Amino acid sequence: MLADALEHLVRGVVDNPDDVEVRDKQLRRGSVLEVRVHPDDLGKVIGRGGRTASAFRTVISALAGRGGARIDFVDVDRRR
Repeated sequence: MLADALEHLVRGVVDNPDDVEVRDKQLRRGSVLEVRVHPDDLGKVIGRGGRTASAFRTVISALAGRGGARIDFVDVDRRR
C-alpha cells in the first residue's frame, strides 16, 4: 500500500512518469521504499534543498504509522 501511494505521488511530479518504479524492501531495521526515476527527474523528486523529498517522507511516514518507512531516491541509468 505504501509503495503504491508513493508511486502515485511521484508520478504526479515528474516529466517521465513511465520511468517511475517503487520497490518495497523489507530489512531488519524496517521497510525501505526505493524510488527509481529518470535521471532528468531526480532534481524534481528531491526538490530545492530537499523539500520535495522531505514532503514525500512526511506523507509516507504518516501513512505508515508506527512501523515507519525509509525512502531512498535513485536515478535510473538506461544505458546499463
